[in-house]
Amino acid sequence: MIIDFKKNKKMYTKHKAKLFLIPFGIAAILALISYVVMQLWNHLLPDILHVGTITYWQAMGIFVLSKILFGFGGKGGGGGAPWMRRKQMMEERFRNMSPEDREKFKSQWKDRCGWGRRGEHRRGGWDAFGEEKPEADFEEEAK
Repeated sequence: MIIDFKKNKKMYTKHKAKLFLIPFGIAAILALISYVVMQLWNHLLPDILHVGTITYWQAMGIFVLSKILFGFGGKGGGGGAPWMRRKQMMEERFRNMSPEDREKFKSQWKDRCGWGRRGEHRRGGWDAFGEEKPEADFEEEAK
């Protein structure tokens, strides 16, 4: 197999030029979106919510913060915040479990943190609230 180095070098420099332009494209898109966020904020929100206007840099900060909190979108609807993706993964995993595995999983969580035990008190459930404690117990707790 013969490799044409001249052709590969030409393709390499062509891809290198594209890679060089990607950061500038990202910066241009960020600048444009920040400008749009600033304009929307300054033209809508002061009249609606009676808030002050913001600067370009504040708009960029709001945009970046919202992307960090709510996710970047990803391909194929895989966007969303990291905690949302983890929740979706766990729901899918739970759906694919057999009934026996599901019951085992539920019992493990009940043992770990009391998941599923609504209204139980540490000292004996709801029945403990109706009983009056003897005076000796109050004196021991005070010590």
